[in-house]
Amino acid sequence: MADLLSYFENIPKEYRTIFLVGGLSVLTLLESSFPLLNFKYKKIKHISLNLFFTLTTVLINLAGASLILYASIQSELLGFGLLKFLDLPLVFEILVGIMFLDLVGAWLVHFLEHKVRFMWRFHIIHHTDPFVDASTGLRHHPGEAIFRLTFTSLAVFLSGASFGIVMLYQTLSVFFAHWTHANIKIPTKFDSILSYVFVTPDFHKVHHHFALPKTDSHYGNIFSLWDHIFNCSIKNYKIQSIKYGLDTHMDIKETRNIKTLLLIPFQKYRAPRGSKFSA
Repeated sequence: MADLLSYFENIPKEYRTIFLVGGLSVLTLLESSFPLLNFKYKKIKHISLNLFFTLTTVLINLAGASLILYASIQSELLGFGLLKFLDLPLVFEILVGIMFLDLVGAWLVHFLEHKVRFMWRFHIIHHTDPFVDASTGLRHHPGEAIFRLTFTSLAVFLSGASFGIVMLYQTLSVFFAHWTHANIKIPTKFDSILSYVFVTPDFHKVHHHFALPKTDSHYGNIFSLWDHIFNCSIKNYKIQSIKYGLDTHMDIKETRNIKTLLLIPFQKYRAPRGSKFSA
C-alpha cells in the first residue's frame, strides 16, 4: 500500500493524461458496442463540444493543483485533520481518506450546487446535455470547476490526507465521472446491487432526468452511500423513463453551442417547474 501511495504521489502529469484519455476512449468504444439508449446524434460533434469543457476543467485543476498541495502541506505541518486524529492502519487510512474526500470534495459541493442559486446557475451547463454519455462526465462550466477545486482543497485540509491519497482519489474521481455517465447497458441486477455502495451508470442517470424532483437526487460521484444516508436517493426508478436535459434549456441552439453555454450563468434566471428558486 505504501508503494501504491508513493506511485500516485509522484505520478507524472502525462500518465494522468493517459489515464483520462485512455479511460474515456475505452468507455466510448463500449458505448458503441453495448449502448443503454440508441441516440440519434452526431457522436464526434457531441464529444468535441464536451471535450472543450473537459479541457477547461483539466486546465483549472492543473492550475489549482498548488492549492491542493498547499492544503495537504498545511494540514501536515499543523498535525490537523480527521486522519491524524484517527491514526488508522494504512489500508483503512486510504479508504477513510478517499471516502471523506468524496463526501466533501464531490458530494457536498454537488449538493450545494443544487441548493444555492448562484452555484446552480453554473451547474446548469452540466445538466443541459440531451445525450448523456461518457464525455458528459466533465462537462463543467469553468466557474463550476473552481467551486469543485475549492471544495476539494477544503476536503484535503479537513481530512489531513497525504498527497498520495489525494492523487489516488482524484484518479478514481475522474474515472467514476466518466463511468457513471457512460451510455452503457449494465445487467440490471448487478447495477442494482453495486449501487448500494458505489455510484453506477443507472443510479446516476436518474440525476440527469430533465425535471424535478429527480434532478435533485443521486448526487454521488464515487460512493452512493452518501445519497442513501442523507435520503437523497430515489427508489424503484425506471431507467428507460429518464429523459435527459433540463426543462429550462431544451433548445438545441443553446445546448450545442459553446458560447451560449458559457453565457448561461450570466443570463436572466429561468426557474424550472417545481423550482426551489424563484425566477
